Amino acid sequence: MRMERAYVAMGSNQGRRQAALRGALARLAALPGTRVVAVADFRETEPVDAPAGSGKFINGAAAVETELGPRELLAALLRIERELGRDRTGAVRNGPRTIDLDLLLYGARVLEEEGLVVP
Repeated sequence: MRMERAYVAMGSNQGRRQAALRGALARLAALPGTRVVAVADFRETEPVDAPAGSGKFINGAAAVETELGPRELLAALLRIERELGRDRTGAVRNGPRTIDLDLLLYGARVLEEEGLVVP
């Protein structure tokens, strides 16, 4: 199968933020047919459009090369979020979270499907 380059945004503003990002990177690298090829420096940022009391985020991004299709990669990202303690049920939009993984780009594809919009 052909490898595709994908970019994943990462963020955390609850608990051990940097540890959550490092844990997400390790899990990304362990996905079948996937390797992390670059990681942006982590940056602390103020929350945007977040409820009062939301803490600062640690944000980063990773470039991966993967044999997984876009839907498979998204499913893996959501599974990693759950493994790292994120519960999306009843979540407040832009609210605090242990980890947030977003698929930013997948090759040169433009996708607009239920639950998956890239870029």
